Amino acid sequence: MSEELRDRMLQAELEPQLIDEFISLGRIKKVSAGQVVVSPGSQNTEMPIVLDGLLKVMRQDNDQREILLYYLEGGETCAMSITCCLEGKKSSFKLIAEEDSTLWMIPVAHMDSWVQKYPMFRRFVFAAYQSRFDELLETIDSITFLKMDERLYKFLLDTKQATGSFSINMTHEQIAKQLNTSRVVISRLLKQLEGEGKIEQHRNKVEVL
Repeated sequence: MSEELRDRMLQAELEPQLIDEFISLGRIKKVSAGQVVVSPGSQNTEMPIVLDGLLKVMRQDNDQREILLYYLEGGETCAMSITCCLEGKKSSFKLIAEEDSTLWMIPVAHMDSWVQKYPMFRRFVFAAYQSRFDELLETIDSITFLKMDERLYKFLLDTKQATGSFSINMTHEQIAKQLNTSRVVISRLLKQLEGEGKIEQHRNKVEVL
């Protein structure tokens, strides 16, 4: 797995010396689909880099309602994790494995020195911030400007792109929870999208056409 990390980080154009430090100081972590990697209110000492699989970053309110912010794929890390780690803050988000995934966990105690010592790592961190910021703007735009049927179809398309599969293995209840609406609304809108020829529905699965 250390070689997979090396390949991922070389693709990100990080310094070979930094990659060696990642390998010597980090550790591998395997998570199953549905497993919580970071919980709201937790104090994190490690930053995850996705080697394989897919994670999703969720925001949760006091009533346990959730909304999807963005996905993390192979070679990516979570900008929100970096911020919490650098500032010593407790997590304000939830990080969940969307599918079985392999992570490389890096201790954040070295983050400050790495940012100063390695220009390409500094660029990597800034790029992570920019990418996540752009995705957060898309989320805000969809909530503010799109009707629920448009939000639902965008969610299905985004999930298809993130997972690389036309089949989305989620129940109506699970989709409703991620879009912060009711199951009845989602069921009605999925039926509408199916009538428009955009999706097909199966048991606990939606197929994007």
